[in-house]
Amino acid sequence: MATPLSPVHTTLTLFGIKPGHWRWGLAQMGTSQRPLQKVKGLNFFKLLGSGQGRGFSLKPNWYRYGLMATWSSPAAAEDFFKGHPLLEEYRQHTFEQYHLDLQPLQAHGLWSGQNPFTSETLPAPADKPIAVLTRASIRLTKALDFWKHVPQASASLDHANGLLASIGLGEAPFLRQATFSLWKDEASMKEYAYRMAAHREVIKNTRTRGWYSEELFARFTPLHSEGTWNSVDPLQGLV
Repeated sequence: MATPLSPVHTTLTLFGIKPGHWRWGLAQMGTSQRPLQKVKGLNFFKLLGSGQGRGFSLKPNWYRYGLMATWSSPAAAEDFFKGHPLLEEYRQHTFEQYHLDLQPLQAHGLWSGQNPFTSETLPAPADKPIAVLTRASIRLTKALDFWKHVPQASASLDHANGLLASIGLGEAPFLRQATFSLWKDEASMKEYAYRMAAHREVIKNTRTRGWYSEELFARFTPLHSEGTWNSVDPLQGLV
């Protein structure tokens, strides 16, 4: 098992695929792997598809994809996003991009056998936005039970106070899923996590029903945002 890292520079980029380009969007989940493996300073990355709605979803969104990555330095990330040929190809097929620079605050669990974000626990800045990533590998034998119980928790995000934006992401349909969300502040996030009945029920079932073979929960401070997500920047004026 890999040793967890101290906080490293993390990025999440969401790509809105142009109408009619969905086949390219789907193909890049495979074709982008090799060039990304050769990027200098890229320590960890995941290419992610998305679902319809705010959280875990059985319905794929063929027009929204993501790239989550950790870097040896902010400069390595900047070099990639400003000058790599792969990003130029993405620009030709997308109508919008949304980029976030993130500082990990804490991360518990594993993603592909490692904790790529941090081994430390840092306090969230007071009255500042916070980002949350929840991801899991669902046991094949538990998939039907998982999908029977989870949709109500995802739907409850529609009524969460302080939620700025959220998206269901995944490496593979049905079995490797994630939710990424942006919140006005830590207090809003905790109110949803600990007081919303549907979410509390999912947390309990996760333990008692043994849904996951691997899971990771991470929190981040957004350092910088650029571009648009569904035509707006959810963090405009906040970072």
